[in-house]
Amino acid sequence: MLNPYLFYQDTCEAAFTYYAKVLGGKIDAMMRASEAPPDMPAAPGREKMIMHARMSLPDGSVLMASDAPGEHFHKPQGFSVSLTIKDVADAERKFNALADGGTVTMPFSKTFWAKGFGMCVDRFGIPWMVNCPAEGM
Repeated sequence: MLNPYLFYQDTCEAAFTYYAKVLGGKIDAMMRASEAPPDMPAAPGREKMIMHARMSLPDGSVLMASDAPGEHFHKPQGFSVSLTIKDVADAERKFNALADGGTVTMPFSKTFWAKGFGMCVDRFGIPWMVNCPAEGM
């Protein structure tokens, strides 16, 4: 099984709360840095940051993430989280919600391979591709 692990710049909790609402996911775990063992204390000021989060999505997919310490955070590039949804209206609704407050890089529309497809970078800086495949694809 392949599961994306996303890194945020101190917005993991907000992102996962939003994704749970938009994607119908269930947050299974949300561990703060302050919950680490005593021999691994959180850096000062990072106690409330998310050390590890896990979300189960209705289709059985799992999304995991954490807040990367500032010196380890890199802006996401070279990938997109790809979301495949069978119902075109649901796909467009989820695309619009993910794009809200972010940047649309390809508007959601019908293509030669899909009933609907769109690309965006969400308000948390994560690139997404939302696809509703055409029949037989």
